[in-house]
Amino acid sequence: MSKTWGLYAHIPYCVKKCAYCDFVSAANAAAAEMEDYAAALRAEILREAPPLRALWGDVTTVYLGGGTPTALPAVLLTQILDTIHEAAGEPLECTVEVNPGTVDEEHLVQLRAAGANRLSLGVQSFDDRLLRVIGRIHTAEEARAAVRAARAAGFDNLSLDLMYALPTQTLADLKQSVNEALALAPEHISVYGLIVEEGTPFAAAEAAGRLTLPDEDAAEEMYDYLMAELPARGYRRYEISNFARASYESRHNLGYWRNIPYLGVGAAAHGYVDGVRWGNETDARRYIRAIRTGASVRTPEDAERTAVNAMEEYAFLALRTAEGIDEADFYRTFGVSIDAVYSTVITQQIKRNLLCRAQGHIALTAAGMKLGNEVFAAFLHDE
Repeated sequence: MSKTWGLYAHIPYCVKKCAYCDFVSAANAAAAEMEDYAAALRAEILREAPPLRALWGDVTTVYLGGGTPTALPAVLLTQILDTIHEAAGEPLECTVEVNPGTVDEEHLVQLRAAGANRLSLGVQSFDDRLLRVIGRIHTAEEARAAVRAARAAGFDNLSLDLMYALPTQTLADLKQSVNEALALAPEHISVYGLIVEEGTPFAAAEAAGRLTLPDEDAAEEMYDYLMAELPARGYRRYEISNFARASYESRHNLGYWRNIPYLGVGAAAHGYVDGVRWGNETDARRYIRAIRTGASVRTPEDAERTAVNAMEEYAFLALRTAEGIDEADFYRTFGVSIDAVYSTVITQQIKRNLLCRAQGHIALTAAGMKLGNEVFAAFLHDE
């Protein structure tokens, strides 16, 4: 039986931790550890992917994230991709996250030859001053060079990440970065407002009074500019933070928001299969040891998960997308209409102009997109 499914592989290494980053990754790992990790990751893929392929057919989407996947030598990354294809099949979309400061054309040619057909480049800004402030290892010119190298290597599906509300950033700074990004004509753009996460250098700087962030009004002005400018320039907003030219939406990420199963492999990876979510061992060295002994690296995240929890999760994931909740699919999934569970919530949020309802879908309005967390919270049942 053919079924849509995805595979996410986590690469927990980077050249340098950015000041805002709280992802599981280690900087400047030894070459020997990276080799051991790649071998363990390939072993987990060979162990876990074939049973799903036997049930559902070839994997639909693959995503290599991190950390910085391209912090690994190209030979290790291509070996991982080769193993994925051997164990899971040929995906329609195969994305690799790229730090512009870690690749050249030769590296990208090897990735393309190994089956990667989409790149997500963590540019964040085209302002060298701001790139230094947030701790990126690349310059604006290196970002432009990475895009040129990707095109020369044969990639025709590129996504650029941009950030806003960065320390000392102005609206003029953001406009300059957006214009530079658009001049490179990527197929996809993701935009993220800075969140100061606990345990990061930015959190320490903020606690010490050394972090100068745009105020709430300035951050909102940046948000409003992005939400108007990118659609006006041909990029449809299909999810809260994501914009794409027609037919270039991220299939893999849409799978997350549409409740599609995915296999998570690698240290700190998360997976979701048969209604069960899990997280893998987060420490890379412990992960390597466990895989070598044939032990499980998974810890269930929702052992006490109920049908109500599943409905909550379905609702707020689907609401991240422009299409929102498909009422017919909700009924197929849970055997009950969405009104039987959420009629009061839906009515209240429509009255607040945060939700709209049309053609069998319930979706966030533009105002709702801005206040998404408030709407998501409304769909949580009191324990």
